[in-house]
Amino acid sequence: MTRTIIDINILQTVPPSNINRDDTGSPKTAVYGGVRRSRVSSQAWKRATRVAFASLLDQEDLGTRTKRVVELLAERIHQKDDSIPPARALELATLAFGAAGIKLTESRKSTKENPLPAESGYLLFLSARQIDHLAEAAIAANAAQDPEASLKGAGLKRSLDVEHSVDLALFGRMVADSSDLNVDASAQVAHAISVHPVETEFDYFTAVDDHKAADTEEDAGAGMIGTVEFSSSTLYRYATIDVNRLHDNLGHGDGGGADATRRAVEAFLQAFSRSMPTGKQNTFANRTLPDAIVITVRDSQPVNLVGAFEEPIREGSRIGKASAALAEHAASVDAAYGTTPVATWVVRAAPAAAPLDRLGESVTLDAAVKRAGELTAQRLQDDR
Repeated sequence: MTRTIIDINILQTVPPSNINRDDTGSPKTAVYGGVRRSRVSSQAWKRATRVAFASLLDQEDLGTRTKRVVELLAERIHQKDDSIPPARALELATLAFGAAGIKLTESRKSTKENPLPAESGYLLFLSARQIDHLAEAAIAANAAQDPEASLKGAGLKRSLDVEHSVDLALFGRMVADSSDLNVDASAQVAHAISVHPVETEFDYFTAVDDHKAADTEEDAGAGMIGTVEFSSSTLYRYATIDVNRLHDNLGHGDGGGADATRRAVEAFLQAFSRSMPTGKQNTFANRTLPDAIVITVRDSQPVNLVGAFEEPIREGSRIGKASAALAEHAASVDAAYGTTPVATWVVRAAPAAAPLDRLGESVTLDAAVKRAGELTAQRLQDDR
C-alpha cells in the first residue's frame, strides 16, 4: 500500500484578540522553549473547521454531534413521514437507538411538568445518511405488528458503521458504551502556539447608559465598567491528514472511493486554512487570513515542524524570521530523517514569507488545494 500523508503548516498573525479563553476568561497560553506563548486549543480550531464545512460540502456529506439524538431522529422520522405524529416519532426513535445498542438516559432538564426526550450520555456523532437509515427503519417498523422486534431485526448497529460523513471520517467518533462503533480520526490538529513570547494585556472599558446620559440632571458616570484580557500573536498552526485512514473511513457503502476522499481532503485544507475560532469576535474584530501556508504531501510519516520555534523570536519581523526558521527547520529535518516530501506547495500573502519558497512551488490557496486533491486521488487510484 502506498502511504499518503498531507501536512499543513500555517503562519498567521492575529491582532489584539481573545479567540480561545480558559475558565477564567484569560487567553489560553502554554510554555514552550522556556517562555510563555499564546495558544489556541486544537478543539477550538477543529470546531471552527467543522463549521466552515457547511459552505464547502453538501449537507448530506456532513454529520451532527449531539446528545439530543432522540429528538434529532424523531424530527427526521416526522419529516420523512408526516403521518407519524411527533409523539409517536419520539417513541420510535427511542426504540431505534435501543436496538442499535446506544444507551439513553433521562434528560437532566426533564421534569414531570415538562418531560423531555431521552438523551445519549455523551455527544454522539452521526452522519446525515446514518440518521436517514435509522429513520427509514423506524418508519418501516411503525407499520409492523411488533415495532420493537422489527427494529431489533433491522441491523441498525451495522447502519451506524457505514456511510460516515466527511467530518466524522476526519475527526473520528468515540462511543463509550459500544466501542465497535468507534471511528479512529484520520486528521490531527495541533494546538496553535505563538512563535514568540507573549504577555496578556487588559482592556479597561466603560459603557454609557444612553438614557441616563441624555438627562442633564444625572451624574456623568458610566453605566457599566469592566476589563477584558487579550493578546496579539503570530501563530504557528499545524494539522495532518492520514489519507489512507480517511479513505478507509469513507470507504463503506456508496460514499467511499478516491473521489470522496479527494473532496474530503480539499474541504479540510480550505476550511482549516480559512477558519478561525470566534471567541470575542465582536469585541476585537480580529478575523485574519494566514500570512503563509505550506501544504506538503509525504509518503513516510506526519512531521510537525514546531521545533523551528523552540527558540522564540524576540524582535524584528516575526513573519520574516518565522518563515526563515520554518524553511530551515523543514529542510534540516528532511535531510536528517529522509522525510523528503512527494510534493510541496507554498501559499503566501506576505512578501516577508519569501524564504518559504525554497520548500516548493508558490501558488494560490485554490491551486494548492486542487493539486493536493488531484495527487491524493491519483495515489489512491495507483494503489488499487
